[in-house]
Amino acid sequence: MGWDGDDLAGSMEDAAERQQRLLEERARLPGKTPEERARKAELESLRMSKARIVGQLEGAVNPAHRAMLERALKAIEEKFSA
Repeated sequence: MGWDGDDLAGSMEDAAERQQRLLEERARLPGKTPEERARKAELESLRMSKARIVGQLEGAVNPAHRAMLERALKAIEEKFSA
């Protein structure tokens, strides 16, 4: 069984589209100011990105790739605390 870059790219594109639709739906929730909805959408996007990076870290074996993922994870965690 081989690795197909086109399949992976398609899957990643589908996931990004689902994530964007979810964020747009949540941004339209009533009872919140536009700023509150934007912040909530940003936090949800960060949570999803963090989960994706953590999942990638679990399988990463290349030290350079792991280092890049760890930097990305640190940047996301810093945005959470901002």
